[in-house]
Amino acid sequence: MTSTATRVLVLNSGSSSVKYQLLDMADGARLAAGLVERIGEETSRLAHTPLATGGDKRERVAPIADHAAALNAVAEELAADGLGLDSPELAAIGHRVVHGGSQFTEPTLITDEVVAEIERLIPVAPLHNPANITGIRTARALRPDLPQVAVFDTAFHTTMPEAAARYAIDVETADAHRVRRYGFHGTSHAYVSRKTAELLGKAPEEVNVIVLHLGNGASASAVRGGRCVDTSMGLTPLEGLVMGTRSGDVDPAVIFHLARNAGMSVDEIDSLLNKKSGLIGLCGDNDMREIRRRIDEGDEQAQLAFDIYVHRLKKYIGAYYAVLGKVDAVAFTAGVGENAAPVREAAVAGLEELGLVVDAGLNGIRSGEARLISPEYARVAVAVVPTDEELEIAAQTYALVSAVSA
Repeated sequence: MTSTATRVLVLNSGSSSVKYQLLDMADGARLAAGLVERIGEETSRLAHTPLATGGDKRERVAPIADHAAALNAVAEELAADGLGLDSPELAAIGHRVVHGGSQFTEPTLITDEVVAEIERLIPVAPLHNPANITGIRTARALRPDLPQVAVFDTAFHTTMPEAAARYAIDVETADAHRVRRYGFHGTSHAYVSRKTAELLGKAPEEVNVIVLHLGNGASASAVRGGRCVDTSMGLTPLEGLVMGTRSGDVDPAVIFHLARNAGMSVDEIDSLLNKKSGLIGLCGDNDMREIRRRIDEGDEQAQLAFDIYVHRLKKYIGAYYAVLGKVDAVAFTAGVGENAAPVREAAVAGLEELGLVVDAGLNGIRSGEARLISPEYARVAVAVVPTDEELEIAAQTYALVSAVSA
């Protein structure tokens, strides 16, 4: 890596999509961002925003056959802005990889052996890791000379003690099939816990934070001194909080009950719990804005869905308060956490004895900045911290390639 190479391209490859951002780590500036969606369909779409020049978003709707064609199209858009993949200023490509199992505990330079290990983890991440691998292979073919780094969603949670990471099932069976709690949204939890410490004017090692990542997917984490000690998602992203379409915690016997009494197959139950449950299963909507609108109109089903969502959230706040023993802050992040003031208010309502309270005026302010929404007298700070997973991936990628080339 040359001393002038400070740019990192972040790729998040899904089964039929590629999200990307190009960042300059000299100052953290975003130079470009975009999304390729519906890959493999006649109506494929690429939306590209040249942030460095402040230009208008460009869109193209045309068939994009596969991920290789998608990344070539991304490269063309970047080149049109003078930011091509052949630029000497490009230091590395950072890839989001959802599941790193127990072995990948930090950002990792991608080699053939690393790709093979990510592939071996497909049984515990069948929806995500195959797409991540496709993106990695395509990018490596485009720039085989460029350092490429895998940043794992699960890595931040590998510091959980065995008491938190183990399920209480037969150990030999669990080990043989890699059944344990891995956790997800790790880049977000890492970024937000660190930014919350900064907001309090302290080092991450000095604070205990409960992070609530509330988007369509939702997870909570207990972070002690900068290290995760518990998180709500488990073997898969299904466990834990009520989400947009996922159930979160259920009695495992529900699965047996539906198989035996409803005649449902494993795949049908999987689809039910992952795609037809959560908020959408409870009230038909998974958009919190629409649910709040319906509540304001007196919709009882929407109100019940909201109450179930908040009840689960409050249970996890209490549980992680107990796990940590001492809490310095509770931080809300992601789409719902950053924008839904009623969710934040309801989540801490009644927890005054634990030192948690929000200021109604501060909570009602819309802002893209990290901020406290608790009054000065509160024993535990309540914060809203916009997450930035792309910046976190870019920072981890750049730090690794800089260290390797030093």
